[in-house]
Amino acid sequence: MTENDQISDVLSSEYIGNILSGNYSAELKNRVAECIAAFRSFDKTGPPVIPYISAWQENEKQIWYEYVGGKFSLLLDCSVSEIAQVFRESVIDRRVYKYQDVDDRIKEVVIPHNELGGHRKDLRAEGKKSGAVDAVYKLAVPYDKIVWLKDQANVEKFEQDNICISLGCLTVVTMEMELKSFLERIGYLDELTQLPKRNALLRLLDMNIGQMQRKQINDFVFLMIDIDYFKSVNDTYGHQAGDHVLQTLAEVMIAMKRKADEIGRYGGEEFCALSAGNIRSGFEFAERLRRRIEGALIEFNDHKISTTVSVGVASASELTELTADKLIERADKRLYLAKQRGRNRVVWSDGPDE
Repeated sequence: MTENDQISDVLSSEYIGNILSGNYSAELKNRVAECIAAFRSFDKTGPPVIPYISAWQENEKQIWYEYVGGKFSLLLDCSVSEIAQVFRESVIDRRVYKYQDVDDRIKEVVIPHNELGGHRKDLRAEGKKSGAVDAVYKLAVPYDKIVWLKDQANVEKFEQDNICISLGCLTVVTMEMELKSFLERIGYLDELTQLPKRNALLRLLDMNIGQMQRKQINDFVFLMIDIDYFKSVNDTYGHQAGDHVLQTLAEVMIAMKRKADEIGRYGGEEFCALSAGNIRSGFEFAERLRRRIEGALIEFNDHKISTTVSVGVASASELTELTADKLIERADKRLYLAKQRGRNRVVWSDGPDE
């Protein structure tokens, strides 16, 4: 099929866009026709995502769609030609999750519906510059339902036509976002660090003990982690700096953990962790955390703050009587030994210094 034939074929079907019938370059028309044909074929497979192609003129306010998957009109309960307008009217807010340059922490940026118009130019400029779109939309759809859509797209620029197009997919993430909101409401997560609270980790500890007793797992380890000289951070730089250090170290540890690991805030400057495997693998996990924290760059109000942690590691298989209290006590005792031996170290046995 020639390029002209492909354009004609797209135009002969239900086409909702402007580019293929407008006064634009052959390069732009051919690219849009190619993508529409590919997205139509993809949409026929019944994917769990909604493919779309949107476009905008640099100096115009409105974004229009060149193509949208069939599920989108069903979700918004409108005709294909009404989707752009209904979608704009349905948006409650737009959320972007970004790593902050200074400390690599994730920041949630929320733009409510009434402010989106003022941000639209900046959002488009950002998409054009980065070549990508990555955001989450909260929508109010018919029948009093709230739906969350994750929007991921690549942005292509056609300077000759002064047009940008987004080639992307929308994914329904309502369950994930509602779970996040639910966990925040019930206090599962620590507000400052966004790590599970102590009681949540203790519930997981009890579950692991039950699995161990039923012989569903062979071993697991518990870690007690304490920030060294944390009081001096508060005394020297202030409590806001201390909070910043806690948040940063939480992000560092989250980035280091595997699926088999869980990390929580025990209280104050103490963290705790659970990890699958034996005492040796627990030590290796703890040592990776210790080294990464030691090398972390933490900046607050133009101050560079260095920090380290001491870690005590205990395994379930070490105990003749396995209870949560005894396992925590063993790990806490080794944390105390790590402090005694000079800090910034991992202790995983009761013997001489490893």
